[in-house]
Amino acid sequence: MDHNQILDVLIIGSGPAGLSAAVYAVRANLSVLVAEKEYCGTGQIAESDQVDNYLGLPSMNGYDLGESFREHAKSLGVEFYEGMADGFYQIEKSEGTEEERASNRGWNVHFTDGRQIQAKTVIYCAGAAHRRLGVEGEDEFAGKGVSYCAVCDGAFYRGKETAVIGGGDTALGDALYLSDLCDKVYLIHRRDEFRGSPSSVRQLREKDNVEILTSAAPARIVGEQTVTALELKDGRSIPVHGAFVAVGMQPLTEPLRGVIDLDETGYAVADETGVTSAPGFFVAGDVRTKALRQVVTAVSDGANAAVSAAEYLKQFF
Repeated sequence: MDHNQILDVLIIGSGPAGLSAAVYAVRANLSVLVAEKEYCGTGQIAESDQVDNYLGLPSMNGYDLGESFREHAKSLGVEFYEGMADGFYQIEKSEGTEEERASNRGWNVHFTDGRQIQAKTVIYCAGAAHRRLGVEGEDEFAGKGVSYCAVCDGAFYRGKETAVIGGGDTALGDALYLSDLCDKVYLIHRRDEFRGSPSSVRQLREKDNVEILTSAAPARIVGEQTVTALELKDGRSIPVHGAFVAVGMQPLTEPLRGVIDLDETGYAVADETGVTSAPGFFVAGDVRTKALRQVVTAVSDGANAAVSAAEYLKQFF
């Protein structure tokens, strides 16, 4: 694809949301380019040892599922560009009739390698990153006992001992979810009081298989092939098969500051249509404000954003 061409749709990010958007956009006969900062990247899904909650494809390795999404898009003629976008500048001709001005609306997207790509619409699907504990063993056992999603991976620890690290609503919800699956759940929080819902804390305190450890912080995650224990800074060692880290998410929206509206935590303000405060700029997946961030909702977001982009193009171009 000629990168000097003005594209119909430039998609930033090739996770499930971006690839779904690409499939829907190319099937609508739009010119599409997917930009991804990682070589052949498919998003966070590649980090999942097993995905067991995507309808019709049970017990599938996350890397393989991501690859199948990418191959689907490629089979339809979607093209990819390896690069990281770091600047978005709206193009709008100020002279001429209203129709002439509208026909020149679009976006100039700058990449860290110096390239600039013009597109009539942008669908931003860069995702969000799990905040890490930053302790020894965390990276080593990621996907081998260390998880950042209880809903995704909790079923693999049925009947076992697990720990949840965190003090917000996500951590409390994860602990409640795991308490119905696991023999024992340790909820570990570095402070005396929880930031999450008091009602959730009450429910957890009533659970016989939940032990709450406050003023406690992990120092090291240990294991052999998989996690076997969580060592705390006070010297205690907690025997667990799984450690669920729930210390927050960081949306990858820094390049969007001043471009579209973000909420107080940095998420792009948009509903399921993907429409943002900037004309012709859409978002999909984990970057947007929503309650559930899963593969299935990312795929849905991508489809919706592509349809919104196609409708915008019909109206203004």
